[in-house]
Amino acid sequence: MNKEKLNTGQKALQINLDAKKYGTFAEIGAGQEVARWFFHVGKASGTVAKTISAYDMAVSDAIYGTAERYVSRNRLQAMLDLEFDLIVKRLEKTRGNKCTFFAFADTVATKQGLKPGMEEGQGWLGIKFQAHPLGDPSTIIIHARLLDWETPHQQEAVGVLGVNLIHAAFYQHTDPISLIGSLLDGLTSQRVEVDMIKFSGPAFTGVDNRLMALQLVEQWLTEAAMFTADGESVIPGELLYKKPVLLERGSFRPLTNPMLDMLERAQEQFVQEESLQGEPPVVMFEMTLRQLQVGDAIDHRDFLDRVDTLGALGKPVLISNFLRYHRLVSYLSRQTQKPIGLPIGLVRLRDVLDEKFYTDLPGGLMESLGQLFKNGAKLYVYPSLDKKTGKLTTIENLEVAPHLRHLYAHLVENKFIENIANYNADALKIYSGEVLAKIHSGDEALSKLIPAPIFEVIKAKKLFGWRQKAAA
Repeated sequence: MNKEKLNTGQKALQINLDAKKYGTFAEIGAGQEVARWFFHVGKASGTVAKTISAYDMAVSDAIYGTAERYVSRNRLQAMLDLEFDLIVKRLEKTRGNKCTFFAFADTVATKQGLKPGMEEGQGWLGIKFQAHPLGDPSTIIIHARLLDWETPHQQEAVGVLGVNLIHAAFYQHTDPISLIGSLLDGLTSQRVEVDMIKFSGPAFTGVDNRLMALQLVEQWLTEAAMFTADGESVIPGELLYKKPVLLERGSFRPLTNPMLDMLERAQEQFVQEESLQGEPPVVMFEMTLRQLQVGDAIDHRDFLDRVDTLGALGKPVLISNFLRYHRLVSYLSRQTQKPIGLPIGLVRLRDVLDEKFYTDLPGGLMESLGQLFKNGAKLYVYPSLDKKTGKLTTIENLEVAPHLRHLYAHLVENKFIENIANYNADALKIYSGEVLAKIHSGDEALSKLIPAPIFEVIKAKKLFGWRQKAAA
């Protein structure tokens, strides 16, 4: 086949005509939309060993084991593991030396007549496959949000997405970045959003799933992607569902003592909110693509340096395309109805209140603030110290535009915006410019400016251009 982009039918037919690919399709919840493509284009006997669709919960449990949630990563993994093991066990002796076996599975929940605020369609899709005959298997797992309003269109999208995933696994597994870029062939991000991907197995040795999460955002398959401190790709709902959230946004090059102090002091106040009812929040970091840019491009090595240091603090990381805070809060509010706390510096607060950033919104600044605060979100504001004058700025003496003073006073009086108390006054004297200078010179005095775990990671891995001073 030539290198022109293939449509869904051409992809399915190419696989059917490839005598080395043979496997099982197991689909729950949206019909057998992926397998249907392979039967529709013809020559399916060259590819399909078995199709199965266990809709009845008791039948599904009997085959794959009991599940608390049927549309879940755990259920998908159980399907992939069982079906792959079965096809190898049954056919390896007769076809194993001339075929690469695979098992494709999906478990999907479609929704009819989606409306704003209504739970949307979503599903897990995956493929477990051999890259070479008799080889150990590799796996790709993705999670997709189905954004069409009508169930038949969501089912159709699942079929196309599944064919794209299978085709990419077979013919693009050596280039995971291009593989990700092909997942929405024949679709648009208005119909499907892929917000999680995980590669594992020998075909993906050396692939860093944190970089793959970044690729989902960079290539506009999703607006945000998340991974844990250990680098495990997750969907936000796995961590945030029905939980309060405290999120700090930054560039983290690297995280400094003032930023950690801002987070910890904000957390002390956040957990005292009556609306939390004593429930501990999920504490996490977030970076936007713009904050990751070095010049006009994203430096992937620099990105990994940043997440390596954040991982030392044991908290999950969100990568997003949300330039404005109200869009970030709207996104988080899809995952949880519990309170959201945002530690923020005075410079960022000025941006939040700057009307020029909202000219694209019909309601301008008022619309942005309405979306920001409507679901119980609160800004915890860290004071700012002017290095030259020694002036301390807090929410009480922050200068705002005259025509916004009453609006600002309303936000402060009603505690949508609150000062961070008990801050470390010494931390206010630390500035990012001097931190980077000490990193580049390998100055051990850096240990007094950044958290100890981050200092140790920077030294050990020589991150951000760290170099030790030459011995005297």
